[in-house]
Amino acid sequence: MRRRVQNQTLGRRGHKNDPLYPIRRLLTLGNEKLSPPACQRIQSMLALGDPDAEVAITYRIKERLRQFYQQTRPDNATIMLEELIQTCTSPAMPDEVNQLGRTLKRWQPQILAYHHARLSNSITEAMNNLIKRIKRIGFGFTNFENYRTHALLYASKPNWRLLNTIFP
Repeated sequence: MRRRVQNQTLGRRGHKNDPLYPIRRLLTLGNEKLSPPACQRIQSMLALGDPDAEVAITYRIKERLRQFYQQTRPDNATIMLEELIQTCTSPAMPDEVNQLGRTLKRWQPQILAYHHARLSNSITEAMNNLIKRIKRIGFGFTNFENYRTHALLYASKPNWRLLNTIFP
């Protein structure tokens, strides 16, 4: 959103002295991690570089989504997510926010499942990332057993009984 607004208002990518460019990292931080001067800086730069308040709206929606994940009661989380979807899919919202609303609506049961189990798929994603890194490093393994052995060793938790059966 910030990139699109900056490109629309200035006709180019962000530069050091443009209003929205210096706060690009601050916009990704949680509101509780910002100091009062940083909050003031965000507000002043948004007033300067965000004529239609699209970036400001997106920032508030991002904070509301973070509050959703901090909910401890599943029924409160359900209500909050439904309100967030309704807000995001409003015709008055920018296209990027509408897309977020459609995504939240499509994945609503899976998103709400987090509040029942308090687990995410981070472990699976980390393992997939590890395997992809091994594949890039290996430059094309021709033998699956070598690939599997390399993956187990690279994960730093090898199953030595399994490895003993592979190596003579």
